[in-house]
Amino acid sequence: MAGTFGWVAALTASLAGFASGSAQADPGAVLGGSSGIIFDNNAACSLTTIGHDSSGRLVGFTAGHCAPEGMRLVAERAREEGVVGRVVFSDNGNRLDYAVIEFDAAKVIPVRTVGVTTIEGLGAAPGPGGTVCANGRSSGSSCGVVWGVLDGTTINQGCSKPGDSGGPVMVGDRLVGMNQGRLTGLGPIGFDVPCLIAAIPYHSPAFFAPIDQILADIDARGGVGAGFRPI
Repeated sequence: MAGTFGWVAALTASLAGFASGSAQADPGAVLGGSSGIIFDNNAACSLTTIGHDSSGRLVGFTAGHCAPEGMRLVAERAREEGVVGRVVFSDNGNRLDYAVIEFDAAKVIPVRTVGVTTIEGLGAAPGPGGTVCANGRSSGSSCGVVWGVLDGTTINQGCSKPGDSGGPVMVGDRLVGMNQGRLTGLGPIGFDVPCLIAAIPYHSPAFFAPIDQILADIDARGGVGAGFRPI
């Protein structure tokens, strides 16, 4: 009988702790590099990374063509949290093609690791012959050789499908770039082979903007995002 009373007391204490559990584990949208994000315009893209700028704001980045300035967004896997951020700047149409997002820190749990991707710091994009790995909400993880640079973006044989734009491009645990899409219309006959399965590399190459160039542009512009460091 004493054992029964002990079990009941333990259960009561557990339920009491659960009832006041907001102090232990507040709900929130878990977001990190490659997380899916959905904008007001119904565009679905991937988050490059998340961290803080020099003013302590919680910020992140994605591809500029995903959403213009002012667009609000939700986390694809935590839509119940509602709007968790807003695009405060978009470079859509320009070479670097990036967007700066300011997040609601009360609604977002920033993480370094999403799936197989862990971002421990920043690095420089490798030259031709190097290998990079990308991760996105649509394709997941894929790796490919770097072919070279075209019009300021780095061409690589990674997989990129709609929705992967904005995803992190990595060398090991270093973020080196932002995925911007797949090259289409190559050559006089418009050669284009979409990626169907990430593990099969026989498709048109992808391209990305180096993260050091993006961050340098943000620092030069000032404001939200300047002085960014990943968490």
